[in-house]
Amino acid sequence: MPPHASRALRAPLSLCLAAATALTAVPAAAQDEGETTGKRTRIFAGPQFWPETPGSKKLVLGPFVDLSRAKPGEDFAFEAPDQSFGFDLVDDKKFDFGPTASIIRKRKPEAVGGNLPKVGLTVEAGAFAQAWLTPALRVRVEARKGLGGHGGWVGDVGADYVARQGDDWLFSIGPRVSLGDSKYSRAYFGVAPADVAASGLPAYYPKGGVQSVGVTAGYMRQLTRNWGVAAFARYDRLVGDAADSPVTRAFGSRNQPAFGIALSYTFGGTR
Repeated sequence: MPPHASRALRAPLSLCLAAATALTAVPAAAQDEGETTGKRTRIFAGPQFWPETPGSKKLVLGPFVDLSRAKPGEDFAFEAPDQSFGFDLVDDKKFDFGPTASIIRKRKPEAVGGNLPKVGLTVEAGAFAQAWLTPALRVRVEARKGLGGHGGWVGDVGADYVARQGDDWLFSIGPRVSLGDSKYSRAYFGVAPADVAASGLPAYYPKGGVQSVGVTAGYMRQLTRNWGVAAFARYDRLVGDAADSPVTRAFGSRNQPAFGIALSYTFGGTR
């Protein structure tokens, strides 16, 4: 399944570039390579909508893309539709970990009344670890540091129940918990004393901790040997200091929905 983000869905830049490159490649040449290596390649591409920035009530349109490969005789590995971009350093089928990254778009002052500071574009870099407790139950944790922008630490904890029939169809659903430290919380939900007069909001000093709780569901179905379709929906509810923030009450929403749909094309190798 193609990936997203958390609190505000993320479209990893490197992933978008990879998918764009793959989509512009000559299918015949790619298939020849797949037949040579025995590996299969699957490309997803379509639209998705997610909150403009953490806590925003405005949904924005962005790319819903993914590029994955499967070894000969193996199914494509499961990816939750909202996990950040990453790759395995260790993978023994039951436990793996590796680096992960995502991008949060900048928050303009106009999005919060025009009188609060902007939050610049943030590249979040960190690591993930995940384990399959049973063949149908996966748990995953991510921790990332904001480089620029909010500059704080964020984390995501989730579990997925996965039902599938090989690569013919796949359904997943599971809970999500998103966390952020005080620096992250102040960037999106705080009001500094210097901004009180201009914004008309009271000073507010949010603490770090759980930012939201929610659930994500995804579905993928192969329609023909080459073509398929995928869709996902996610709902988060802001909690704690993020939910109580005057910024959220005045300009945002505690409800944070997201959804997307994509076509897939599979080529090369054999199942």
